[in-house]
Amino acid sequence: MIDHISIQCADLPASAVFYDAVLAPLGGARIMDFGQAIAYGIGSAPDFWIGQQTTGDGFRESHLAFTAADRPAVRAFFDAAVSSGAEVLHEPRLWPEYDPDYYGVFVRDPDGNNVEAVCRAPSG
Repeated sequence: MIDHISIQCADLPASAVFYDAVLAPLGGARIMDFGQAIAYGIGSAPDFWIGQQTTGDGFRESHLAFTAADRPAVRAFFDAAVSSGAEVLHEPRLWPEYDPDYYGVFVRDPDGNNVEAVCRAPSG
């Protein structure tokens, strides 16, 4: 059900040192580094991200990504979110910078968190 989780950090370099250390014994490693966001995982698929805090005073936006079975399910997630009044952050599309088949949508939940539905299966 959960594809990946992302948290914001007040001091990203310090958090990166910490997560580099504590995830290594669990088999996790840094697998992507975009400067303001770092991804960890086992193998090539990132499932835990940390990023520089960019929202609010005290509030730290969470990011939750839910796995969708296919691209129509991502679209259905988007339609349901819009129908419920969610703010659209990014409409459904491919995100090739993450993976060639990464198809996702991003919306805000009622508490201001970034919630995503993603399908990693090739189209067709």
